[in-house]
Amino acid sequence: MPERMYNDPAGGTPSDIGVQFNTQHYQKKALIEAAKESYFSQLADSTAMPKNMGKKIKRYLYLPLLDDANINDQGIDAAGVSTTVEKTIVITPPGIVASANGMTNYYAVGEGANEAAADTAAEAVAMGIFLNIFNIDTSHVDYDTYAEATAHAITLGIGVDATAAVVPQSGNLYGSSKDVGTITAKLPALSEVGGRVNRVGFKRVELEGSFEKFGFFDEWTQESLDFDTDAELQMHINREMIMGANEMTEDALQIDLLNSAGVIRLGGAATATAEITGEGTLSLITYNDLMRLSIDLDNNRTPKATKIIAGSRMVDTRTIDGARPLYIGSELIPMVKKMTDTFSEKAFIPVHKYAAAGTVMRGEIGSIDQFRIIVVPEMMHWAGAGASVTANEGYRETGGNYDVFPMLVVGSESFTTIGFQTDGKTVKFKIKSANPGSTESYANDPYGETGFMSIKWYYGYMVLRSERIALCKSVAEY
Repeated sequence: MPERMYNDPAGGTPSDIGVQFNTQHYQKKALIEAAKESYFSQLADSTAMPKNMGKKIKRYLYLPLLDDANINDQGIDAAGVSTTVEKTIVITPPGIVASANGMTNYYAVGEGANEAAADTAAEAVAMGIFLNIFNIDTSHVDYDTYAEATAHAITLGIGVDATAAVVPQSGNLYGSSKDVGTITAKLPALSEVGGRVNRVGFKRVELEGSFEKFGFFDEWTQESLDFDTDAELQMHINREMIMGANEMTEDALQIDLLNSAGVIRLGGAATATAEITGEGTLSLITYNDLMRLSIDLDNNRTPKATKIIAGSRMVDTRTIDGARPLYIGSELIPMVKKMTDTFSEKAFIPVHKYAAAGTVMRGEIGSIDQFRIIVVPEMMHWAGAGASVTANEGYRETGGNYDVFPMLVVGSESFTTIGFQTDGKTVKFKIKSANPGSTESYANDPYGETGFMSIKWYYGYMVLRSERIALCKSVAEY
């Protein structure tokens, strides 16, 4: 009797003992997907929420003395109690909902001998803001009065609050003015006898953040583990659950950052998101846009030294000097690589040209002007939120409208995540696993044939300095 032979089942010659199920080598490890990186969490500070204190966390932000947002009625000018009155019109950029601290608004401040004169002066300043900041042509017959320009601004999503009371000289002296004449006239000089002059006032705003609990679970039978082809099935499933929870946390943080931006720029001639277009004047972000965006962030005192978490998710903090991170989706890579500077030279510097000289952030592909460009594979966008498509010139669209893609700048110390029962250095996920036959599995399965694994976590967010978060909106080519 011949010995038992394996033969060549894969080649059509059956084995002596019977049909063979596995006729190839299963490269398990080669098929395991690499762990996805955390892009936004690496910037986060963590605020620990203690027990028995509710689900909200609050913080005071004291506004700078010399800032237009420091509006109050406590001021006395250099001559004592002044007969000059002041009116402030608060103008909120489109897309900014209930600005967290008021420092992302524009303030049209007018002074006059009486209330009517202060109103007129404030409206004149507001017209200048409409023209220079929001590109509303105030020379046009339809927008050449304050009432007309205001009505048009509101249709563009711009907030205009003219209800601020007319008050004596406000307590911030010359506010955010950079005019030499204005500052000179309001410097708090003192005479030999002093007197009740130069009183100032201060204002604070309340910041609030909350957090919620999230979680999901998976269950399996004992036979699914005993007879599955993959002997390490459960290890892989557990790994994917953790990676999924991590991605959900990243997505929630990205949405909060996009909605918190206090500085917003739109590509091309667009004045609202619904005007973003891939036709005519293309709604693309240019080098000049980024240069002016950097100036805005400089004026908002946004640091260029950015702290990142470079090791595991919560430890090993490093500092990125000399630039601010700018996050984009892969769809915008062609736009940034084609960008030219004011001298028509290539603006994009690839990361390999400077990587050896400092710390590189996850996903970093290069730099433009004062920004480090970081590609986030899971970067979101607004599908079909732009203008209607008439003759598409090669840009992404959904349902007959152009898609809108973000470029997000996150300044250092602009936000914090809120952790519950964590010191900010430990993993936030809590995992519970019960194998088939364990005590916990008997509750719904008297035979002990099923097991489960659950994962839960708390996620919370609070914006601290919305004026340090900037958002550009653009179309993207196919």
